[in-house]
Amino acid sequence: MGIKAVIFDAYGTLFDVYSVARLAETLFPGQGAKLAELWRDKQIEYSRLRTLSGQYRPFSQVTQDSLVFSLRKLRLDDSSPIVQRLVDQYGRLEVFPENAGALAELCELGLPLAILSNGDLPMLEPLLAQSGLGPYFTALLSADQVRRFKTAPEVYQLGPDTLGHAAAQMLFVSSNAWDACGARWFGYQSFWINRAGQPPEELGIAPDATGSSMRDVVAHVRSHAAASPQPPSHSERKDNE
Repeated sequence: MGIKAVIFDAYGTLFDVYSVARLAETLFPGQGAKLAELWRDKQIEYSRLRTLSGQYRPFSQVTQDSLVFSLRKLRLDDSSPIVQRLVDQYGRLEVFPENAGALAELCELGLPLAILSNGDLPMLEPLLAQSGLGPYFTALLSADQVRRFKTAPEVYQLGPDTLGHAAAQMLFVSSNAWDACGARWFGYQSFWINRAGQPPEELGIAPDATGSSMRDVVAHVRSHAAASPQPPSHSERKDNE
């Protein structure tokens, strides 16, 4: 089935969540990468636990809570100024270098592009503004709208509800393998950007396609985009007269 729209995860896919390690390394020499990795793992763990338990809190709060835990786990300074500096860095995450060009090419194909993220809008909107990626997207969808986190089906349902296409007619793109698999379970076509060369998840389902960067997403969409209706040729018009 052809692709009629493309939906992107934000954190890890469009924006490098591990870029916070640079500030963390400045604050805690020798601990930056370890803190960034533990923070991200705990952030995802908390989002899942809260969804499973029906104890929703916005992703901005989950992000702060998981940071405080990570700082304490590593026996680092968890004072309010330190926490605030690191949380603020989530509004300045680095963009993967090929992303802007790839998004521009996808827009040239005439397909609507959207973001579907666990992040709440107060997190996402400043990030899109400072990165310059905002104009490429026709919709910004947040798990906060349904007060659950991925991989809850209510979150993925925001795509069809907003863009007006069945999930099977859209491509969901994520650098998180679990998210790409969750999207497949829901019914999307999915693409896993496997930048780190990780093994596939053992979940009994796999993304439709895998690549190492957004350039591979563009190539996949070019070969699978739904064909636009073409106007009849001159000879066809004469035959119908």
